[in-house]
Amino acid sequence: ALGALFLVPLTPLIVANTLFFPFITGKAFYFRILVEVAFGAWVILALADARYRPRFSWILISVLAFVGWMFIADLFALNVEKAFWSNFERMEGWVLLAHLAAFFIASSSVLRVDNKWRAWFLTSLGVSLVVLGYAFLQATGVWTIHQGQTRLDASFGNSIYLAIYLLFNTFIAGWLAFTENRAWLKWSLLALAGVSIVFIFLTQTRGTIIALIGALILAAVLTMVASGKNARRVAAGALIAILLLVGGFVAVRNTPVVRNSELWNRIASISLHDGETRFTLWHMAWQGFLERPVVGWGQEGFNYVFNKYYDPSLYAQEPWFDRAHNAFIDWLMAGGLPAFLLYLSLFGVAIATLWRSPLARAERIALTCVLAGYSFHNIFVFDNLYSYVYFFAILALIDSQVIAESPQGSQPKELAAAAFVLPIASAVVLVLAYLVNAPGLGVASGLIHALSPQQNGLTVNAQIFTDLAAHPSFAGQEVREQVVSFALQAVQSKDISNATKAQIATLAVTEMEKQVAAYPQDAREHLELALAYRTVGNVEGVLKEIDAALALSPNKEQILLQKGLTLFEIGKVADAEKVLDAAYVLAPQSPEIATYAALGDFATGDSAGGNAIIATHPEITGAVEAMLKQISAVAK
Repeated sequence: ALGALFLVPLTPLIVANTLFFPFITGKAFYFRILVEVAFGAWVILALADARYRPRFSWILISVLAFVGWMFIADLFALNVEKAFWSNFERMEGWVLLAHLAAFFIASSSVLRVDNKWRAWFLTSLGVSLVVLGYAFLQATGVWTIHQGQTRLDASFGNSIYLAIYLLFNTFIAGWLAFTENRAWLKWSLLALAGVSIVFIFLTQTRGTIIALIGALILAAVLTMVASGKNARRVAAGALIAILLLVGGFVAVRNTPVVRNSELWNRIASISLHDGETRFTLWHMAWQGFLERPVVGWGQEGFNYVFNKYYDPSLYAQEPWFDRAHNAFIDWLMAGGLPAFLLYLSLFGVAIATLWRSPLARAERIALTCVLAGYSFHNIFVFDNLYSYVYFFAILALIDSQVIAESPQGSQPKELAAAAFVLPIASAVVLVLAYLVNAPGLGVASGLIHALSPQQNGLTVNAQIFTDLAAHPSFAGQEVREQVVSFALQAVQSKDISNATKAQIATLAVTEMEKQVAAYPQDAREHLELALAYRTVGNVEGVLKEIDAALALSPNKEQILLQKGLTLFEIGKVADAEKVLDAAYVLAPQSPEIATYAALGDFATGDSAGGNAIIATHPEITGAVEAMLKQISAVAK
């Protein structure tokens, strides 16, 4: 049990390049397997020794109630399989919640009895040194940043994930430093906290930066209120320094020095206007909650809400959002009001328990601040695997501090029972680990293989995709969407025969028809099927699926744009003009949509309409003229 638990802090270092979504899937499978081993071992310990058995605590009740309610809510999801298993891009779902609950129970019991919590968090901080080294090499240009050009992401592949990881480490290092007697280790931990703060800024994650500043202010205030005279004096000085730094930065935010720096300019641009996209997503999620206030839409269900309540103001954003970018609202939408209240209870019960625990005042302040910083961070973004791990680890730490120690150790009868159960439990863990992880690992590896160049050409890729589609594990949607992308590539290739092209295109159509049949309320899947029909030249099928997507998401300009261009391609210019004009009405700010709307007007002889659009968007003049010349040339 200890071996598995002490390997968990290595999770951030796992990058599995042989798996689909290498920064996500490798970490998730690694964590799941370790938790399964730790939990199985804990079961044996609990049978053998009463000290390891769970005892009543309000944190434990909150965790089990939250996970239990989400099990019920996920049963009512529109896509139950995805609600439970998630996908490779996220690797969450109820399966992750179940593993987090198992991690909480095992770590709270085992690390408490063996007095290893401090060692566990020191191990985690040791791993963070490696992560910081990775980030440093990115900052100096030695290693490549994976997402973007300047926002560091280290082994997480996402700057937001790195930022919240470092936020946890900042306060954990502070907590351990303030309770450390060895001077060299105390100052090393404080230095690590300082370096983590520097790199939080280098991730340019504004929500986390605000959370950091807020948590530091809270730490100063709590110290002033709850500590001795000397500590209050230091805290007051720190608070004044923070406020002066923040105020000074606000005063110079519009100077050339700040505006010419990508880092400082990004931080200086924090404003309510800058958060409009998130506010819009929150409003859409709220509408979804009002429709299903009790059980919600299930985990991974936000895409249905996003499509149904789509706001045209999002025309310039990414086409598909699967999160509301607010963890609290995400749970409100996913599991209804009960899930939201239970999620809040995790924080509330933890804070209340913490301040009744025997931990030193400095420890209570540090852990309170990390929970406060984490919760504020979650107002602006969604969670990820390791922020969940840290959160549940801190919940388990607090929980373990208030459970009375049982004086009873192992008894002969209990040891005999444990010895009997040991082989059974071992077999169950092995079978469970295989069933939960092996199929997904196989598909994640197979997708990378299918997407990679093969020595014998695209025919081999086609066969791999055929095999994957037959056994997609929980990633059916991702496999099928990749088959469509591959088919679009294959039909344009000169390296394979027409018979093979037809085989690949037919596979794409067949698989996407299965996907749409299983989940007919998903607008995205109807558009994917439309793309598949395009590979076989089934224009009627294309228009049928676009209309189906449009019925599910009537305000989404991109769908109208696809319909208009398809009508244009088959010569229904008048119908295309109406559809493109409808898209333009929804998003008149979009130069792209304005270009096609003007094209439709000119093509049907409505020069006044086209010129009116160009007058609003003069920058599209050249593009419209070029398209009209191309259409004229084709007509001739």
